[in-house]
Amino acid sequence: MHDMCGITGWIDWQEDLTTRLDTVERMTRTLELRGPDASGTWLSRHCAFGHRRLSVIDPIGGAQPMVRPAKYAEEHDCVVVYNGELYNAPELRKELESLGHSFRTTCDTEVLLLSYVEWGPACLDKFNGIFAFAIWETEKERLFMARDRLGVKPLFYRREEGRLLFGSEPKAILAHPDVPAEIDGEGLAELFIIGPARTPGTGIWRDMSELKAGHCMHYDRDGMRIYPYWQLESRPHEDNEQATAERVGELLYDTVERQLVSDVPICTLLSGGLDSSALTSHSVRYYAQTGQGQVHTYSVDYVDNDKFFTAHDYQPNSDAPWIKKMHDYLGTEHHYVKFDTPELVGALEAAVLAKDSPGMADIDASLYLFCREIKKGATVALSGEAADEIFGGYPWFHRPEALNARTFGWSLFPELRESVMSDELREKIRPMEYLGDRYSQAVAEVPHLPGESEAERKMRTMSYLSISRFMPTLLDRKDRMSMAVGLEVRVPYCDHRLVDYVFNIPWELKMAGGREKGILRKALEGALPSEVLYRKKSPYPKTHNPGYLNAVRGLLLEKLDDSNSPLHPLINVPKVREMAQTADSTSHLPWFGQLMSAPQLFAYLLQFDFWLRHYKVKIV
Repeated sequence: MHDMCGITGWIDWQEDLTTRLDTVERMTRTLELRGPDASGTWLSRHCAFGHRRLSVIDPIGGAQPMVRPAKYAEEHDCVVVYNGELYNAPELRKELESLGHSFRTTCDTEVLLLSYVEWGPACLDKFNGIFAFAIWETEKERLFMARDRLGVKPLFYRREEGRLLFGSEPKAILAHPDVPAEIDGEGLAELFIIGPARTPGTGIWRDMSELKAGHCMHYDRDGMRIYPYWQLESRPHEDNEQATAERVGELLYDTVERQLVSDVPICTLLSGGLDSSALTSHSVRYYAQTGQGQVHTYSVDYVDNDKFFTAHDYQPNSDAPWIKKMHDYLGTEHHYVKFDTPELVGALEAAVLAKDSPGMADIDASLYLFCREIKKGATVALSGEAADEIFGGYPWFHRPEALNARTFGWSLFPELRESVMSDELREKIRPMEYLGDRYSQAVAEVPHLPGESEAERKMRTMSYLSISRFMPTLLDRKDRMSMAVGLEVRVPYCDHRLVDYVFNIPWELKMAGGREKGILRKALEGALPSEVLYRKKSPYPKTHNPGYLNAVRGLLLEKLDDSNSPLHPLINVPKVREMAQTADSTSHLPWFGQLMSAPQLFAYLLQFDFWLRHYKVKIV
C-alpha cells in the first residue's frame, strides 16, 4: 500500500492549535484533488497535521494522520503524515518484525513510521521510494521532515517567528489566513529568467521555500536544521561495456518490477520511443510471469497533428506509426487519446491552478488532459521521465554551442527573455546577473572526479545540471498535473540506484555504438524490436496546429489591449505585441527546453496574467 496524497501541517510555539481546526481543515481541503478519497486531521497544542488520501490498497488500515502510541515507558507517541510510496516496504517490514515490531495494517505508512521509531533519521538510507513526509514526536515536541532523493514528491514550507507551515503544494500554505499571496524580486526572477524551471529550494512565493530533493529537516523550539542525506557522488567506473549494459538492464527491470506491485489497474504511457517502450516491454514480461492480464497502454496526440507536422532537429518524426508498431509487438490493450485546440487552450488555467504558478503552457495543459482521460481507466501509470537526463538524450548534451554556453543548455537565449521584460522589472531583478549567479552556483556543486579530462568535466557538468536543474521541472509537472486528477504516476528511471550508477558511466560508454543513450539501447537488446531500439529521440508531443498559435496569440493581444491587465507593469508591451503580431508557424522564439517556442511563450504570458489575477498576487 502506498499513499498518493496531499499533506499539510502547522507547528506553532505560541498558539494553542487545538482551537484552530477550521484553519487546518481549510489548508487540508486545498489538497482535495491530490487525495479525493479521504481526509484526516490530527491536532495537539503545538502541532496540527492534515492529510488527503487517494486509496489504492488497505483503504481502512491506511488512514492518516497515523499515530503510533508509545508501547513502553521510555517511548513516546509519534504521528506521521506521508505522501508517497516505498518500493521496498515488504523487505523493511520483515526486518522490523524480526526486531520485535508488530504491524496493525498492511500499508507502507506504518512501515515508514516504525522505521523512524527504530532507526531515527537513518531510516532514510534504507528507503527505496518516492516520498515527502513529516513526523511529530509528541514528548520531545520535535518535527522531522524529509523528501525523496530525486524530489519526485513535492514539499514546501514557510518559517516565521515561532511558527512553521508546510504542505505538498504552495496552495496549502497560502490557505493559512496569516500568509499573504506575495511575490518579490527573487520570485519574479525565477519566473522570468529561470522559469518554468526553478532553482532548487526556492518556492516562488515570498518567504516560501521548498525542501530540496535528498534533504531532511529537524525543527523544534531551538530552531531549524536542514541537511542533505543523499547527493550525487562521482566514483570511478570499473565495468566494461558488456557488464555496464547488463547492470543497467538488471537495475531497470528490478525497478519496474517493484513499481508494478499494486491492487489497482496499472497502465503505461507509451509514445513509441525508447524510454516508454522499455517500461512497457518490462511490464508485459512481468505480467506474463505473474499470470496477470493484458497491460493497458496510453498515448497522446492532437487532432490534425499529422497534417501540420514538419520534421526538424528536435522532432525528427511523428510518434503514431511507432506507437502502433510497439503495441502490436507487445500485444497491449492500447488507448489513443486525442485533443483539439480549444480543449488545450481551455486547460491552460487548470494547469496554473494545479501548479500554483505559470508553467510549461500547453505542455502542462495537454498532460493534465491526458491524465484526466487515463484516470477513467486506471489509477496508476508508469512514465519514462528522467531517462534523457541520466543517459544524456537531450540535444544540449550533443551540441557544442550548448556545452560551451555559460548558461543552462535548455535556455540558451536569455537576451530573448530579457527583451520581454519591462524596464522596471529588469531594474528590479537584474535578470542577467541573477541568471549568472544561479548558473555559477549550480556549476560549483558538480562533484568532479580528480584527473577528469576537460571533455569529461563538461559532460559530467551537463549531466549534473540536467538532473538537478532540468529534471525537477518535468517531475514537478508530472506530479502536479497527474495529482490534480487523482492519478498516480510512477517514474522508474528515477530509482536512485539507477541514477547513482548511470551518473558515473563515462560519456563514451553512455554513447555506446556512437548513438545517444547507446548504453540504454544496448541494455534493452532483445526486449524491443531493433527499429524501435535505434529510433531517434522524439520529445513529448506538442501541437503543431497553427490554430493553437492563432488562439493564444489572439488571447494575448486582448490582454495587451486591456489596460487593467496585471501583466503590463512586468512586460515590454510594444515588444510583446510586435512578437505576437508577426509570429507564424515558422517563427522560432526559443523560450525553454525543446518544446517552448513562440506559441508556448504567448501561452506562458497568458498563464502569468491569469495567475496574477486569480491568486490576487501582490508584488512587493
